[in-house]
Amino acid sequence: MAHITRPFHRTALALLFITAGAHAQSADSLAPVTVTGKSPVPASVAGWGDVPLSRAPVAATSVDAEQMRDAGARRLSDLMRFDASVGEAYDTEGYVDYFTVRGFVIDNRFNFRRDGLPINAETSIPLENKGRVDILKGLSGLQAGTSAPGGLVDLVVKRPLDAPLRSAFLEWRGRGSVLGSVDIGQRFGVGDAFGLRLNAGAEHIDPIVRNAKGSRNVLALAGDWRATKQTLVEAEVETSHRSQPSVPGFSLLGDRVPAVADPRLNLNNQPWSLPVVFDATTASLRVTQQLAPGWHVTAHGLVQRLRTDDRIAFPFGCTDTDGTYYADRYCPSGNFDLYDFRSENERRRSSTLDVSLHGRAASLGLGHEFTAGVQRNLVHNRFQGQAFNFAGTGNVDGTLVVPPAPDITAANTDRDEQSTELSVRDAISIGERATAWLGLRHTRLARGTRPTDGSPGTAYRQSFSTPFAALTYAFAPGQLAYGSWGRGVESDLAPNVPLDPNAMPVVRRYTNAGQALPAARSKQIEAGLKGGLGNAEWNLAAFDIERPLFGDVTPCLPTVQCTRGLSGTQRHRGFEAGGAWRSRAWDLHGGVQWLHARVDTPADAAQDGKRPTNVPAFTARLQTLYRIAALPGTSLQAAAVYESQREVLPDNSAQIPGYARFDLGARHEVNVGPVRWTLRAGVDNVFDRRAWRESPYQFDHAYLFPLAPRTWRLSLQADL
Repeated sequence: MAHITRPFHRTALALLFITAGAHAQSADSLAPVTVTGKSPVPASVAGWGDVPLSRAPVAATSVDAEQMRDAGARRLSDLMRFDASVGEAYDTEGYVDYFTVRGFVIDNRFNFRRDGLPINAETSIPLENKGRVDILKGLSGLQAGTSAPGGLVDLVVKRPLDAPLRSAFLEWRGRGSVLGSVDIGQRFGVGDAFGLRLNAGAEHIDPIVRNAKGSRNVLALAGDWRATKQTLVEAEVETSHRSQPSVPGFSLLGDRVPAVADPRLNLNNQPWSLPVVFDATTASLRVTQQLAPGWHVTAHGLVQRLRTDDRIAFPFGCTDTDGTYYADRYCPSGNFDLYDFRSENERRRSSTLDVSLHGRAASLGLGHEFTAGVQRNLVHNRFQGQAFNFAGTGNVDGTLVVPPAPDITAANTDRDEQSTELSVRDAISIGERATAWLGLRHTRLARGTRPTDGSPGTAYRQSFSTPFAALTYAFAPGQLAYGSWGRGVESDLAPNVPLDPNAMPVVRRYTNAGQALPAARSKQIEAGLKGGLGNAEWNLAAFDIERPLFGDVTPCLPTVQCTRGLSGTQRHRGFEAGGAWRSRAWDLHGGVQWLHARVDTPADAAQDGKRPTNVPAFTARLQTLYRIAALPGTSLQAAAVYESQREVLPDNSAQIPGYARFDLGARHEVNVGPVRWTLRAGVDNVFDRRAWRESPYQFDHAYLFPLAPRTWRLSLQADL
């Protein structure tokens, strides 16, 4: 907390208690939420306000707090088990959560939302105060000014409920990780006008992976004030801390995919290895004013302050005994070059204000559900110089010790951004069955960078519009067909970095360093069906996403003189299907995704026409629950995850095979006096399967991460 200035703390706390927070009328209900059509979850993640997902022309997954508890989820990456379209991307212990949606790595800077407002997810995000996590699958241009295609993630904060809430939770897992948390809510005042909800948690982290002990804590307070029948004021503030060494990946050994490594081994195990430290504070204020029947205006503001110390003994490439340098893998012998990386006191600050008008009207026999808004975003990221120094030679056995090399030798880059986004949406009802969905977002963007060594910076401005159009048709009660088309935009500039010909790895110098690149305009076409009948729900979707790629448009070696620009496209065409069925004894949820992904890069024949790395062609998920009639309150749970083969290298010359993982769990609920006790037990990777679970090509280097070994967990929850 020392990194947050005291004036900010005073402002945030004063804001919270002056407004006394707000209540979202059971918006974070803990009833289980399915991932398919008939769920009452609103389509706010897609920008359509209170319209339920069952009516919206989008595919989305919602995972609520109870599902997270049953699955033992503590990080965002743990939610991948719920949807076959969501996968892993450099997902490792002790670091930021990265993942893919429909095969595209979503951008932690631009593809995350908190109650609909943009946040920076280059940090550790606690789940204790999240009532629901919504994952929008598909192009995100209507919801975000700039973002990667594939999807958006929206974190829905827990708000005060109508009834008092007293809940305590204690969990043990792995070698000795222990988590304790509380969730307390209360309404008070005349007519219960005020509400507060407190979430707090602390964890001692002792994972299965060795040399990765750490700790974290979170404190969050949300409140509301029902000022009048027409005015609702909501506020919340969250502060969190996490300190834990991160775990780097393994890699190819020369041209060979090695046998699966010991998943308990941490290659960041030097005596001088320091933890990665994430500190974060986020606060928001939202005011909703009813104007007339069917019309309201909402003003919603958010501030976020992040501080990070990023440190690791980092394996990267290898210089062999014969002088051969392997730039993107380790040596055939299992050795690698080990670097001392330190980037401390990274500060990322962002602020957002969104004002929107929502209304319903009828005109010329057509019904309209209309939204218009303006959003202003400010981003200021400040960094220090950093160390990325060769420290010595390590090996995949983790037995070699090298001296530290902590000297600050490299510059970093400060970044600033300002954007103004204007948006308009209209859902036009055409008769009783058809609806046309039209939307447009216009973005004016200004970005600037400045190296920390005092060298000249860069600045640029861009403007662009991202349209969206869709049509839905309810061909039967509870059955919906839809088709949609949309655009998205990504913006970038050529890196402005110095060339150090003696450095390993060699740092590229760009001929157009610091210049703004043309905006990359992605597009998506999607058609789908979704609905339900009796106790069953289902959804089908076919999609085609085409994304322009930023890359090197001229060869970089041997001169290391590159030109950065739009180097090609990446196209993902796929089909996904999901379903849910519920009976008195059984709950079944599952989904599959088939994905045909290819890269088109005419300037690079080695990658042209190849499959992108770390993208499986087929994935499947299944969750089952069985209620034991002879033991009321007792249920058994099982889950399965399947991932097909993945490419390791961009030229598709190496692959890792597919794998399957099975998890088991049990839950027992019992009332003892006024307290309801819930006991949960589970084991992940029950058969202790050994496999490479992902192969991200990150930082121009191939990495391999093993599947976590069998892990046990046990928890107890008390609700009053």
